[in-house]
Amino acid sequence: MDKNSRILLVEDEEALGYLLSEYLGMKSFTVHWAKNGNEAIGLLERREFDLVLLDVTMPVVDGFTLAKRIKEKYPELPFLFLTARSLKVDVLKGFSLGAVDYLKKPIDEEELVARITAILSRIQVIPPDKEPKRYLLGSYIFDAVNQKLVFEGEETGLTSRESELLQLLADNKNNLCSHRDILIQLWGENDYFNRKSLNVFITRLRTYLKKDRKIRIENVHGKGFILSLQDN
Repeated sequence: MDKNSRILLVEDEEALGYLLSEYLGMKSFTVHWAKNGNEAIGLLERREFDLVLLDVTMPVVDGFTLAKRIKEKYPELPFLFLTARSLKVDVLKGFSLGAVDYLKKPIDEEELVARITAILSRIQVIPPDKEPKRYLLGSYIFDAVNQKLVFEGEETGLTSRESELLQLLADNKNNLCSHRDILIQLWGENDYFNRKSLNVFITRLRTYLKKDRKIRIENVHGKGFILSLQDN
């Protein structure tokens, strides 16, 4: 990972914003601090970033609204939510918008750096055999490059996390992908909270793939998941 990675910090709380920008700067990250959503939009238009750290509760433009704009205009730019909200519905909403991670306040600076490092490492160092590509999954075409599923000409867009998960399952089709391996590779940590998030993403992929009965994502209780493809 490049230690000079460019990070956009969007945080309206003055003390926390100053603390995080200084700490990350000490860790050799290049940090630009936006104190509201409008400032962030302006910086995104003028500069390139490797990662966005995004507060949820902000005036004028809240974090969820800004996340939608980021996904529309900069679909390859990953973002991580920083929030005091702990309700499950808020956490799942963040992931549904395409967040790659979710860190609850109060922020532990060392944990934040560890998560940033894990995210940037996954993005910047992709093994050659794991590069995004196209897959034929039954009657579906899965375009991992453009993050979409195509069924009989009808396209379904996927979030970054949905695409990563489907690619991992497709690379190991008809074989077990353990909970641990999935969580470590995609979330960077194997814990109860991330396992609940994984189950949400599996449910969404099953919904996308339900038009072809020869495709199933099987749950092997207590172990993991299998993308099962039946022969014609």
